[in-house]
Amino acid sequence: MSQRLPSSNKNFVRRIIKHYLKYDKENPFIFISALLAFLGIAAGVMVLMIAMGIMNGTQKEFTKKLFVMNYPLTILPIEEDAVNDSLIQILKEKFPHLKYSPYYTTQVITKNEGAVQGSLLYGIDYEKEADINPIFKKAKGDTTSKFRVVMGEGLSFEMNAPKGEKVTLYFSEQQAIGFGTMPLQKRFIVDGVFKSGLKAYDKAIMYTSLEAFEKLLKQPHGSYDGLHIYSKNPLDEINDIKTILPDNVVIEGWWQQNGNFFSAMEMEKKALFLVLLLIILVASLNIISSLLMTVMSRRSEIALMRTLGATKTEIKSIFFKLGLIIGSAGMIAGTLLGSLGIWILTTFDIISMPEDVYGTSKLPVDLTLSDFSFIILGTSIIILLSALYPAKKASQTDPLTVLRNE
Repeated sequence: MSQRLPSSNKNFVRRIIKHYLKYDKENPFIFISALLAFLGIAAGVMVLMIAMGIMNGTQKEFTKKLFVMNYPLTILPIEEDAVNDSLIQILKEKFPHLKYSPYYTTQVITKNEGAVQGSLLYGIDYEKEADINPIFKKAKGDTTSKFRVVMGEGLSFEMNAPKGEKVTLYFSEQQAIGFGTMPLQKRFIVDGVFKSGLKAYDKAIMYTSLEAFEKLLKQPHGSYDGLHIYSKNPLDEINDIKTILPDNVVIEGWWQQNGNFFSAMEMEKKALFLVLLLIILVASLNIISSLLMTVMSRRSEIALMRTLGATKTEIKSIFFKLGLIIGSAGMIAGTLLGSLGIWILTTFDIISMPEDVYGTSKLPVDLTLSDFSFIILGTSIIILLSALYPAKKASQTDPLTVLRNE
């Protein structure tokens, strides 16, 4: 009389799993299929980690560049003279920890040695601007003239106007010449050249002094075209600032000025995640096929185990854990390979990129904990679902039918 095996016999389940994991000379394709499933999941996790790291790193790099050149917060007037020294003083009293830089702005035509280029000219307080804009702080020179400009590297190159050279700026305002008028023009000395890493900004933006605007364009002293504000937590503080602002001004965050751009990047990131997750999904099919082939080739062994007292739960546990082992091993191997790949990309300059397009010459890789968690969660769900069906199929094996056919 056969002794019935207890349902909690973990040693029995463990030994059978070890036996099925070994290479079977009579059925080599089963082992190969399991190996392909392992490699497919490992490759999928590795590619997902590296791809999501690159996407997130690129997004952060663009954010960092745009954050500097667009400023965390900007106050704009709805009515003329709405942004003035009185408003700035109120803001300083209510929010003394913030940094403020008022500005004038206008469009100009820059000309030098026959080269002509349209530009956006800002009139700023050099010291206040340097306090909130590290790129400008690094570029500004020591020229004391009020008619000085700090321009982007791209514009400086096109104008052939390095630091110390002079350029002519043409304004839209008219000045009287004899019996007619012509656009207002003035020679400015190049006080410095900045490099933001974004070509569009480096070719279009220039900074000059507030005094130059007040002198040339008759701007009223103490009344500005806008106010740039530096805040470490602009998302949290924008609503607090709104509560004390008058109705004739509006406040914008840098994320609102570039909302479409970052929405597109976020959508691309999600689409890439789903597409690459299909690699793991395809690899999981090999787990299903491998386990089903194991079930079919071991039908007589399963029937024998059932007749010796093994329960359906134990049979189901054997094949379910077998699938989990193959999938989990692939996931762990993929995590290690992905971590190694990210380390190599961040340590060595293997892939270089055009800096004027991407803002950096080094491939930015930054895999966040949330992205990694989603990768592990998605892979785990696919592995669990892949192991369920073959395990259920194995537990439904009828020992009487199998042994009678044998």
